[in-house]
Amino acid sequence: MTRLDRRALFASGAAAALLAATGVSASPKRGGRLRAALSRALFDQATNATLYENLTEIGADGTVRGELATAWASENDARVWRFNLRKDVFFHDGTRFDTSQVRLPFALKKLGSHTLQVTLDAPNPNLPYLLAHPGFELSTDDGFGTGMYQVQKLEAGRHFIGVRVADHWKALRAGWFDSVEFVQFSDSSIRAEALRDGMVDVADISQLDDYTDYCDYLPLPDGETVTFILSQAVSLPSNVGKAWPLDNLRMAERWWIA
Repeated sequence: MTRLDRRALFASGAAAALLAATGVSASPKRGGRLRAALSRALFDQATNATLYENLTEIGADGTVRGELATAWASENDARVWRFNLRKDVFFHDGTRFDTSQVRLPFALKKLGSHTLQVTLDAPNPNLPYLLAHPGFELSTDDGFGTGMYQVQKLEAGRHFIGVRVADHWKALRAGWFDSVEFVQFSDSSIRAEALRDGMVDVADISQLDDYTDYCDYLPLPDGETVTFILSQAVSLPSNVGKAWPLDNLRMAERWWIA
């Protein structure tokens, strides 16, 4: 098979199914480092998604679920909301998470240390979904987050290394890598070269060059609408989030070394 033939296969739905069968593992395991070559926009978003958490998150199945909030309910036609916050959470500087650290662009009222009332200017039944989006991450005033990884090294907009937080509230359910490393390259051809040469495990690119054996890689989220490409050295859960690139920006949390 020529490289052009491989390229055509790579772009087909059949190839995606074939590669997905080999790239998915049913048994997550801890260890290793996830290395990613990212564009500037995704570098910042992926770093934030690794360091910080939101009140809610979008699961790989596309549904909204609690993250730093455990439950929520609305009244007054979805204009007033009440969120119950998780009690077993700490920021990376050791500060306990409670309502005093919640900063959101809405009218907030503390109904206790772990119950928060949110009042909107207009009804919005989609508020829990909105709060899972980038830009609604929570942090201390000093910028510490509650994510599964904390900063070991950070050059803003260029290079990030994070290490897994010991005794995180999601431990043994997510965060399989010992560490993660993101490097920003504006040029997509450089990101593709880094992936091809084994310098990284994933890159936000839509295609590889003609010197690459496409059978060694997995196009995601599928073979027809590729937003990033993954080395077969990394395993994925059976369901990968498609709301945003890089498994809803939670690749560091949800993937693991094959």
